[in-house]
Amino acid sequence: MDDDKFHDECAVMGVYGHPEAANLAYLGLYALQHRGQESTGIVTADGDGFHVEVGMGRVNDFFNEVRLAHLQGPLAIGHNRYSTTGSSSLRNVQPLAVDYARGSLAIAHNGNLVNAQRVRSELEAHGSIFRSTSDTEVVLHLIAQSQAVNLVDCVIEALRQVQGAYSLLVMGREELFAVRDPYGFRPLCIGQFENGGYVVASETCALDLIEATYVRDVLPGELIRFSADGVQSYFPFGSVASRQCVLELIYFARTDSDVFSHNVYLMRKAFGARLAREAPAQADVVIPVPDGGIPAALGYAEAVGIPFDTGLTRNHYVGRTFIEPQQSIRNFGVKIKLNANRSCLEGKRVVVVDDSIVRGTTSKKVVQMIRQAGAKEVHMRISSPPTTHPCVYGIDTPTSEELIASSHSIDEIRDYLQADSLAYLSHEGMMRMAYANEQGYCSACFTGDYPIPMPQHEDGVQLPLFG
Repeated sequence: MDDDKFHDECAVMGVYGHPEAANLAYLGLYALQHRGQESTGIVTADGDGFHVEVGMGRVNDFFNEVRLAHLQGPLAIGHNRYSTTGSSSLRNVQPLAVDYARGSLAIAHNGNLVNAQRVRSELEAHGSIFRSTSDTEVVLHLIAQSQAVNLVDCVIEALRQVQGAYSLLVMGREELFAVRDPYGFRPLCIGQFENGGYVVASETCALDLIEATYVRDVLPGELIRFSADGVQSYFPFGSVASRQCVLELIYFARTDSDVFSHNVYLMRKAFGARLAREAPAQADVVIPVPDGGIPAALGYAEAVGIPFDTGLTRNHYVGRTFIEPQQSIRNFGVKIKLNANRSCLEGKRVVVVDDSIVRGTTSKKVVQMIRQAGAKEVHMRISSPPTTHPCVYGIDTPTSEELIASSHSIDEIRDYLQADSLAYLSHEGMMRMAYANEQGYCSACFTGDYPIPMPQHEDGVQLPLFG
């Protein structure tokens, strides 16, 4: 991933009541690979116990026929994880699975609990021993310590003690729970198979791959139980105004998914069209920074009536590391991922559309690359507002000090990029597009208006722990 982008978050995938639960979970995680690439795992239940396969790497690298054959049973939960710096290790791989006094539990989590450090300290003071640094394990301990009569009440009691963003799956030996926090920060949807079994996934693209029919989203603040008693819905956490993450629509979700009742591709095109109305440019061609900028660039080009072209080509086969030649090649790190197409750019006034600028380093190199290919002018257009604040709800964003828009004006950023002009989509324009279905959104990374404040640790340092 480019250094000028947000880091991915996580994906969850659950299957209930299907004889090939593990294989379907595997395929669903494959479709959700874009949400987390550090580690992957699946836990299944066959009524007698759990079967666990978790490890580092991507889905297709870790899973094979032998590992999948080991995962027996009609219940499964799976997880793809993006780890924060320093926490990429096997002990943090999810799903987490444990045996405890009442049986067995497995959990998979997408989000970030803002009070995890405080709750963890309290649990440790009372004798709890943690094997990971993930906030997900806090929920596991709270469930295990609950004195409630049944598992559904244990889960509810545990989640009433945490604050923050969570879309999570909890699996017992014979039942599956799907839960979204009351604000609904992260997405979670339900599908159904022809045989009557169910699937729960972070995005609908996973349902498409395994030919499950989309039923509906898990609603903010809803807990759903899948069991032999059928499907039961609970709203145990109280009602608050929803604050779904608008970055899912701008950047994270796959374009073929429907998220928060929006088709992601159409929404990104709409952001680009709105950007064109707010910041048109006199130009000869509109090009995207692939792959994230493609839908917005199409929307921009259509709105202003300027031809769209693929002036930058992405190399999709770049590994996580590569050997840089000792003899300096300018902008090597970007050029190995992107290359400018001179035939599209030479002698032209170019509008280049991207979905975000974070640190600005990659965007600057892209502008230089386009100029080196012979462009006469380079006009940068960004289909989201300036990113001025870090996210604390499950996305690993840089600190405020690293975000270029937190300390520089748009004119200063333009000068840094060496672009002829720079314009962002306005916050008002973004929200007008997103609010088409009258749902509430969190845009704290653009405004600093955090729905749930991040608590301070005793030494004044904020300590987010990502699931």
